[in-house]
Amino acid sequence: QVQLVESGGGLVQAGGSLRLSCAASGTIFSINAMGWYRQAPGKQRELVATITSGGDTNYADSVKGRFTISRDNAKNTVYLQMSSLNPEDTAVYYCNAGVKTGLLYPYLEVWGQGTLVTVSS
Repeated sequence: QVQLVESGGGLVQAGGSLRLSCAASGTIFSINAMGWYRQAPGKQRELVATITSGGDTNYADSVKGRFTISRDNAKNTVYLQMSSLNPEDTAVYYCNAGVKTGLLYPYLEVWGQGTLVTVSS
């Protein structure tokens, strides 16, 4: 009933920038925290950045100063602005959100399908 649709992934040269977007749609009463995770082949999925409903952010050390997470609550959308990209940023990036579909329902952890970001050297 709730979907996260990601966009913005692709191929970029080292030093370049990309902006990922993730829009939640469906029956949404409220959204709590939203975040971005990534997973490279052979590696564990790792947190990239999170943002609370109040706008507090948290970043992995590897992306601090380079990535910026933001959200537009009116659009139920979270963004990840990625700058100064390097090949180590190459991964499938997943959007995540805690979504409540009704007052009497718990928050449901919803994941997007993932979008591939490839940074060439």
